[in-house]
Amino acid sequence: MVRARRLLALPAALALTATAAVTTNAGAGAADEEVGIVVEDGVTQPVFGYDDAIRERVFITSPYDSDSNGVVDVIAVDIMRPAASEQGLDVPVIMDPSPYYSTLGRGNESELKLDQDGDGLLDRWPLYYDNYFVPRGYAIVLMDMIGTNNSTGCPTTGGVSDNLSPKVVIDWLNGRIPGVDKDGVPVVADWHNGRTGLIGKSYDGTLANATAASGVEGLSTIVPISAISSWYDYTRSNGVVTRGNSYPSSLSNTVTNPDRRAHCQPVRDELAATDGDETGDYTPFWALRDYNPDAGNVKASVFVVHGINDENVRPDHFSKWWYALAENDVPRKLWLTQTGHIDPFDFRRAEWVVELHRWFDYWLQGVDNGIMDEPIADIERAPDVWAEYSDWPIKGARETRVWLQPHADGAGGLSVVPNRPLDPTLSFVDDPNQRETAMITNELAVQPNRLAYVSEPLTAPLHISGTPTVQLQATSSTADTNFAAILVDYGPAVRVQRAGDGVITGTVEDCWGESAVWGGFAEDACYRTVGKRVAETPREVVTKGIVDGVNIDDYTTPTPLVPGQVYDVSFPLLPEDYVFPEGHRIGVIIVGSYRDYGSQADQNRATISIAPQRSLIELPIVGGRAAAQAAGLK
Repeated sequence: MVRARRLLALPAALALTATAAVTTNAGAGAADEEVGIVVEDGVTQPVFGYDDAIRERVFITSPYDSDSNGVVDVIAVDIMRPAASEQGLDVPVIMDPSPYYSTLGRGNESELKLDQDGDGLLDRWPLYYDNYFVPRGYAIVLMDMIGTNNSTGCPTTGGVSDNLSPKVVIDWLNGRIPGVDKDGVPVVADWHNGRTGLIGKSYDGTLANATAASGVEGLSTIVPISAISSWYDYTRSNGVVTRGNSYPSSLSNTVTNPDRRAHCQPVRDELAATDGDETGDYTPFWALRDYNPDAGNVKASVFVVHGINDENVRPDHFSKWWYALAENDVPRKLWLTQTGHIDPFDFRRAEWVVELHRWFDYWLQGVDNGIMDEPIADIERAPDVWAEYSDWPIKGARETRVWLQPHADGAGGLSVVPNRPLDPTLSFVDDPNQRETAMITNELAVQPNRLAYVSEPLTAPLHISGTPTVQLQATSSTADTNFAAILVDYGPAVRVQRAGDGVITGTVEDCWGESAVWGGFAEDACYRTVGKRVAETPREVVTKGIVDGVNIDDYTTPTPLVPGQVYDVSFPLLPEDYVFPEGHRIGVIIVGSYRDYGSQADQNRATISIAPQRSLIELPIVGGRAAAQAAGLK
């Protein structure tokens, strides 16, 4: 049998065209026929079987000893590939690396791996990737992160062994390290075409980011969905602890198989002892778990998907990663949705399957389908209303200074004109128990625990795209306090709701791929449909941010404030892409502690004073200052 040629080069020199088909060797007999994919209308076609697909489990020796037991960790992978991969077809790999296959499960329906008949081969394969892509000439690899399911070791919550588990598998796929089956017999991936794509939501996508940042050869693309780019930003925010109580240790416990939790207790104890809950500072522990500084190592293309209202993995994870990728000219694409921590299969299903198919065909099969010539960013403007843009932030967005105008007898205003030296300094008392609802309602009234600055009704829509920054000229009555801000759209509109991450799961199923019965279990790609959770609301929290006062100069080292001393406090809000409608008001709410941000509230109850001269918000306004003025921000 003649082997199909390995496609090692990236699509700079595409190996296939939109009319590729099964090929044969000229002059050869039928027995020498070369097997190939079939491409029609720019995408691979489902010409390979699913029920006869090859299933196997491989154990790959890693270089890590995460549990310090003197034995290196072994990574288990479950593989499904077309039977034709034993007949000359070299196939790329789509891998979903995850710590959740035996604990929380994957997808909206929390599917777990299942070996129904105990033969060591999976009968249930979580998600639809296998059903859809195997018939189109792909291998699917579901990897158990070190310390989870059938892999050995212990989870380290963003530690090296977590981060580089997928790298070990890619090294095996490319013949650089050995793997064996359950009987210890060596197994090689001689069916692999040299290209691998990583995909996954949340922790899975985080592993994809980490692996890409390692620069491993053979990783062609990643599709991180609602993924972490810095574990510091996941548990901290500019010096403020947002997830405490030894969260890395707690998460490690969650993903560890129950029968191994006692064994992994020392690892969790070490995580708890070194995560720095007592300060919230950026330490070497967190630097190890920050992938943004290593974006220059990324050789793979990146398709980022994120919810702009994701309160689990907040959108600064996608934005910091995206900015760093752009600086390094990484080929990339972006989908931004108004939902929360949701997979695109559950907020834009049909369009997502088509887009993902084309993306993988281009980067893994070498199909020249034009996807990289299309707009880079798809952004959800209103519930299920999408717009395309050539980049993100949207071209024409410019940082525009909008001053917080103080009014002593009511809400302040917003203006593109600097404040006057004689404008009053205003004060409020930090209330660690104040809820977000109290912060943003009755916006035109004076309240003792916040300052509100509200524009006049806009005379035209105002579009922001990027990361706003708040600058305050402030004093504190105590040596430590927090400073926070909320950007609000005041005005009625039908909006995606934050409850339930903005979606409702239905009862009707639709199917995306082929089915089979293995071990008596019916494996299919049928999932319940999902709709948007929408309602008309009088206001919307557009974005927000917080900083610890002792970290305003350096997130690595705390410096106590001097009570009464004037400080220039600057901190970013979460990134956004938002259009304030004509007739609505823009509000900027300044507070101290912000318990609904998930922070550990500062208990000092400081009196915070805001002086006017250097207190403003920089908004990334499309059209800049001229657009702001046209919308009525005079």
